[in-house]
Amino acid sequence: MKLHRFYVPETDLIHDFWLKDPRLFHQWARVLRFEVGREVVLFNDVREERLYQITKIGTEAVHVNLVTEMAPKFPKREMYLCFSLLKKDKNDWVLQKATELGVSHFVPMLADRTEKTGFDVERAQKIVIEAAEQCGRTDIPNMREPVGLKHVLAELCDKTQVFVAEESSSAQSQPFVSDIPIAVLVGPEGGWTDAEKQFFIDNEIKHLSLSDFTLRAETACVTAVAIVGAA
Repeated sequence: MKLHRFYVPETDLIHDFWLKDPRLFHQWARVLRFEVGREVVLFNDVREERLYQITKIGTEAVHVNLVTEMAPKFPKREMYLCFSLLKKDKNDWVLQKATELGVSHFVPMLADRTEKTGFDVERAQKIVIEAAEQCGRTDIPNMREPVGLKHVLAELCDKTQVFVAEESSSAQSQPFVSDIPIAVLVGPEGGWTDAEKQFFIDNEIKHLSLSDFTLRAETACVTAVAIVGAA
């Protein structure tokens, strides 16, 4: 039987307790129809992960008993994905796949050619929580409101290695430095403007070459993350 994982922020994972989260109660009792004896994995915002068994199902809460500790799993490298907002449901796909690939921080950007400017942070947070629950990682990526490109560089240049993803292999990829967080900038569907490219040159931003072919923006996001994660 498949073990379901659930993120329970601000919950102390003690030996036994009543879980009173209304959202989870509805999901467990009404949607998944869990019964007494079912085992579930819980992890919280202090990076604890434990296996519990459901012992009682009340009218508004579920009682669980600890079965065993579990080894938490985290990304091997701290990674920032700074991506220009995309249209339609492409943002959702990027958030989901990049969470599975180990992104620690999502930084939505407003570049010169960004067509979409609205971004529902609360909805985005739900997407990454669900992705983290399903893929097995014990941490939840950070999410923030969209910011401009110059603001991103001003904030990250001093604390990360910043790379701009290239849509072709014309620019030589430069090496990563171990143990320093990496931030990857991925441009909009229309590409970077000449002014933005000059801005990268002026600020000595390194290049990350992705492919010999031109990639869609959402594909570029996932490819960049995969390259960094595998380095």
